[in-house]
Amino acid sequence: MIRHLWTAACAFAIVLATVGPALAQEKSGAGQEKSLEPAARVPTIPLRIQVVISRYEGEKKLSSMPYMLSVNAGRNASLRMGISVAVPSTSYTPIAAGGAGVNPITSYQYREIGTNIDCATAVLDDGRFRLEMSIEDSSVEDPARSSATDRPSFRSFRSTNSLVLKDGQTAQFTTAVDKVTGYVTKADVTLTVVK
Repeated sequence: MIRHLWTAACAFAIVLATVGPALAQEKSGAGQEKSLEPAARVPTIPLRIQVVISRYEGEKKLSSMPYMLSVNAGRNASLRMGISVAVPSTSYTPIAAGGAGVNPITSYQYREIGTNIDCATAVLDDGRFRLEMSIEDSSVEDPARSSATDRPSFRSFRSTNSLVLKDGQTAQFTTAVDKVTGYVTKADVTLTVVK
């Protein structure tokens, strides 16, 4: 009886020694196959965001400037466009130690004029997108409208806001009135999903 138990135990040990490594290899192979499968990816959604900055005098449209940004949903985009404008500054120094006259010396400082747009996007449910936007626009005032015609005047407009838009939807970002000229500045934003 003991001999039969001993024989059965030895046979069982031989079977384990033979089958065990094969099972372990099969399990590790299955794990490797799973790791080679591509992971589920979130689809990239390309967006086109148009910003139109318009200026009005009453009901009359004076200007309309469109700007377009392309960005993938969930990413950020920015636009910088402008020019450096020379602003003269004149100082006077005596011509001689006696001070009979003065000598004008003109120097220039430069001021950046243009448009800066920053936009951060996020995907919401039901095909909606959230836009966190900042718009800054500056320009040189028309001398005919400025009280100081011998010196340049600068107009500036800056706004930060959050919008929720669907494909093809347009919303008014902001509206503001210039206290000096009475001009009304409007910014409209349109979101389009690029197909």
